[in-house]
Amino acid sequence: MKVKPNPRGPLVQVPHVRTVTGREADGNPLTVVVTGGAGFIGSHLCDRLVQRGRRVICLDNLYTGEFDNIRPLLNHPKFEFREHDVTEPISIAAPVHRIYNLACPASPRHYQRDPIGTMMTCTLGVANVLKLARQKSARVLLASTSEVYGDPEVHPQQEDYFGHVNPIGPRACYDEGKRAAETLFFDF
Repeated sequence: MKVKPNPRGPLVQVPHVRTVTGREADGNPLTVVVTGGAGFIGSHLCDRLVQRGRRVICLDNLYTGEFDNIRPLLNHPKFEFREHDVTEPISIAAPVHRIYNLACPASPRHYQRDPIGTMMTCTLGVANVLKLARQKSARVLLASTSEVYGDPEVHPQQEDYFGHVNPIGPRACYDEGKRAAETLFFDF
């Protein structure tokens, strides 16, 4: 599948930064937002970013994330935790240079407990993250899943494989939510 460029241009324009040092051109540390930052992967990412000198703002509603995962970072001067649900608008006064969107329950027992909330996190939450990225001219990364391919008939899946999906099955809130999130990233 050949991907066409977005006719409106790239998602965001990022001013020149020196990413090797983790600092802006003026010497200030890069500010990174990690949504879902109290989850297993998110907390490790927050830790690594702080170790590399980034200022980290961790957003998590603690639905599946654990406060204990980020407890060691709480007293670090470059780490800030905000209990926040990404389905609500995101307001950050400081400059933001990068956003890692990891917000979404990934375990079937968690996402099936609140399928509508899962779908809203993947759609409205992603829209809020993309609005923040646009407002701050920040680069943004979406953590997606191979579940967007459903129950694939082809292994391994190539990027031009559209999948074998079930939009109304018990896992659909997660699978289809992530598919919609990828579409929002493409269209934004």
